[in-house]
Amino acid sequence: MAHANSFRDTRIALAHGNGGRMMRELIEELFAPALANPQLDTGADAVPLPMPADHDLMVTTDGFTVKPLEFPGGNIGSLAVHGTVNDLAVCGAKPHYLTLNVFLEEGLEIALLRRVIDALAAAARDCSVAVVAGDTKVVGRGDCDGIYLATTGVGFRPRGTRYALDRIRAGDRILVSGPVGDHGTAVLLAREEFGLRGDLRSDSASVLPLTQALATIDGLHFMRDPTRGGLATVTHEIARATGLGLRLDEAQIPVNESVQSVCELLGFDPLYLACEGRVVAVVAAEDADAALDVLRPLAPQSALIGEVTAGAAQVILETTFGGQRVLDELDDDPLPRIC
Repeated sequence: MAHANSFRDTRIALAHGNGGRMMRELIEELFAPALANPQLDTGADAVPLPMPADHDLMVTTDGFTVKPLEFPGGNIGSLAVHGTVNDLAVCGAKPHYLTLNVFLEEGLEIALLRRVIDALAAAARDCSVAVVAGDTKVVGRGDCDGIYLATTGVGFRPRGTRYALDRIRAGDRILVSGPVGDHGTAVLLAREEFGLRGDLRSDSASVLPLTQALATIDGLHFMRDPTRGGLATVTHEIARATGLGLRLDEAQIPVNESVQSVCELLGFDPLYLACEGRVVAVVAAEDADAALDVLRPLAPQSALIGEVTAGAAQVILETTFGGQRVLDELDDDPLPRIC
C-alpha cells in the first residue's frame, strides 16, 4: 500500500472526484493509509461484517458540517467519529464499524484534509472502530465550506438490552456526566466572531466507557448524548415523549467558569449549547447514588441534576436565586454549524 506521504497534490481539484486517476490516487495514497484496517477494501463496493451471536445489530447515521473545521480539542474528523460512536453507545451498543462519505470543495488545501483524516483515523483507533467503506465527492468552489462528512455507524447490543423513553417513570433521577456547553463554546471561540479568545477545549470524546459503566446499574432507564440543543433539548425530548415533568436544580448542573463567562457576555444559555462527550441519563431513584458512584471515577464532575415528576409535561428550572422558571424549548438555533 502506498505511504501516506506519497500523495503530492496540494489542493483539491474537481478531478479528484471524477472516478479517474486523481481520485484513485487521493483514495489510495491519502485516505487508505490513514484508515488502514483489515476490513477496508478500496476496490470493493460492499464489505461483509461478522455479527456476534445473541446480539442485536444497531445502526446510526449522521452528518457533520462544523464551522470552523478545526477547533480546540478536535476537528471535523475526530468529531465525526465521536458523534457517531456516541449515538450507538447511549443506546447500549458497542460500536464496531463506520462508513465514511467525504464531500470536498474544489480548492481545499490538502494539508488541511490530511489533518482531518489523520484526526479521524486516530479517533477511530482510540474508539476501537474500523472504517470499512466510504465514498468521495468533490463539488465546485463555494458549494460547501471545505469539507462535509457523513457517517454510518454499526454496533452490536446484547439482546434484551433496552434503554428507552418509555421506561422513564415519575420519581426517576436525572444525571449528567460532566460540564455542559463546552463544545458549543469552544467552537464559538474558534470562530473569533466576537473578538473573544480562550483556551477552552471541546469535550469531544467517546462516551462508551461512561455508558458501559452505567450499564451495570439495574435501574438505568435511558441515556442520550446532548449534542445540538444541549441539555435543555434532551430534557424537552423526555417531557414530550413521556408526558411527565422534569425539575432541574440549576445549582447542581456543572458548567465550566469560562463557558459561563462567555454565555453571560454574549447572552447565551449554556443549557442549550452542544456537548460532544457527555451523557444525560435517567435512573431509578433508588439507584441514582450507585450510578453516580460508577461514573465519578471516569468523569469526576458527574452530578445528579434533577428528577422526573408527575406534573405537566414541562421542564422547570429551580434557579440559584431560589426561584423557578420554565425552561423553554429551543426555537432559533443560537449557534448553527456546531457539529
